[in-house]
Amino acid sequence: MIENKVTKIRLTFCVILVGISLMLAAVVTDHWAVLSPRVDKFNATCDAAHFGLWRLCTKRIYMEGPDPSGKGCGPLSLPGDINCTYFKHFTSGENAEIFEVTTQKEYSISAAAIAIIGVGFMVVATICTLLSFKEKLDYFLKPAALFYAFSGLCIMVSVEVIRQSVKRMIDSEDTVWIEYYYSWSFACACSAFVILFICGITLLLISLPRMPQNPWESCMDAEPEM
Repeated sequence: MIENKVTKIRLTFCVILVGISLMLAAVVTDHWAVLSPRVDKFNATCDAAHFGLWRLCTKRIYMEGPDPSGKGCGPLSLPGDINCTYFKHFTSGENAEIFEVTTQKEYSISAAAIAIIGVGFMVVATICTLLSFKEKLDYFLKPAALFYAFSGLCIMVSVEVIRQSVKRMIDSEDTVWIEYYYSWSFACACSAFVILFICGITLLLISLPRMPQNPWESCMDAEPEM
C-alpha cells in the first residue's frame, strides 16, 4: 500500500482502539441504568439499584435529605451496603420479590447475546486489520471495515434493548422504581457505536480503489498500490 494510505489506516485504527476500549468497558461493567424508588421519608434508608448486562447491584443508602439531583434515592456515591448478584436480573425470585420488580428476562438475555456477537465481530475485525498491514494482504481491510461497522451496530442494538427493558420496568404496575437514569456504562456503549461505525465506514472508503482522475481513465488504469 502507498504510504499515504497506510498513514490514514493507522490513524483510523488508533481511533478504533478508543472505540474498542469503550465497548469492552460497557460490556463488562454494570452501570448501564440506575433505578431509584420513591423516597417519602428522610433520616431513613432506601434501596437504589444499578445493573448491566451481567448482574444487578443494590445499594442501601441512608438518606438524610432530598437528593440534590432530584433522582430519588441517592446519589450512588453516598456510602451504603452493596449487594451484587450475577444474572439475578435475568430471573424472577427472592430478589425480585423483595423489591417488587417485574424483571425482563428476554430483554436482558437478548442484550447480552447481541453484545457478545458484537465483541466477536470486533475481535475478527482487529485480526483482519493487523493482517492488512502485511505485504500483499491489504485485501483484509475491506472485511475488517465491515466487521467494525457490524460491531458498532450490535452494541447499539444492545443499547436499545436495555432502554426498552428499563422503560417497561418503570412502566410496570408491579414495580417500586419511579426514577431512573442511564449511567456511564450506557454512555460508553453509545460512544463505542459512534466510533466503531464511523471508523468502519472510513476504513471501507480508504480500502476502495482510487477513483479515476481523468474522463478517459478507468479504475483498471489507476496506478497500482502495491
